[in-house]
Amino acid sequence: MLGWLQDLISFQREIYLAFADQIAAFSKGGGWSAFLLYLPMGILFGAAHALTPGHSKTILATYLAGSPLGLLRGLTVSLALSFTHVTMSVLIALLSLPLVSLSFGSIGRAPMLEDVSRGLLGLIGLWMLYRAFRHTGHKHDRSEGMMVGFMAGLIPCPLTLFVMTFAISRGVPQAGVAFAVTMMMGVALVLSVVAAATVLFRQSMVHLIENRAVLLDRITRTIEGIAGITLTAIALRELLR
Repeated sequence: MLGWLQDLISFQREIYLAFADQIAAFSKGGGWSAFLLYLPMGILFGAAHALTPGHSKTILATYLAGSPLGLLRGLTVSLALSFTHVTMSVLIALLSLPLVSLSFGSIGRAPMLEDVSRGLLGLIGLWMLYRAFRHTGHKHDRSEGMMVGFMAGLIPCPLTLFVMTFAISRGVPQAGVAFAVTMMMGVALVLSVVAAATVLFRQSMVHLIENRAVLLDRITRTIEGIAGITLTAIALRELLR
């Protein structure tokens, strides 16, 4: 497992360095042609990056396991997460917000946004717990999934921030934005697979017991309660770290 992770990190590094060279060449008047030819590699870079630990995959899977969202809406949540995750880095770099930590150990992070994201996810976890243990029936707001995707994605992508900062320092922010778009596609691809697998597994389990209404209700509430506890615990652990 460790060797696989190291290979993945090495693969990311090779693409990142190659992109740095492409951005440098573009800034020196290389034009769009050569840069656009290499740009699709950003999709592989984003996918490889999303496969490494983090990127809210656990949060995404936990939420979808405890919610009744179907496949299409589950994929929408993953896309919202991917879009917010990458876009926040682009906006921070372009607008030079004072949210980026410049301390040596935290380059490429936005601690304030990270705390906001974790706090909001903790509230979602508590809300899921409340719904799981109250005795009356309840409806799930369809917009809730989008909110979860947005909240989880508030933590900016550090590698996108690095690339954007490098591109801006070279005077070609448009090259950084183009890279961010392709990288977002790769991240969305991986998170969509996670979302689809979670929703399909949950639906298959529900199908097995769909004729037992009382048992299904108890299991549904239990899963939602576990998801709520997990989201709350993750938020508290990260806030108190």
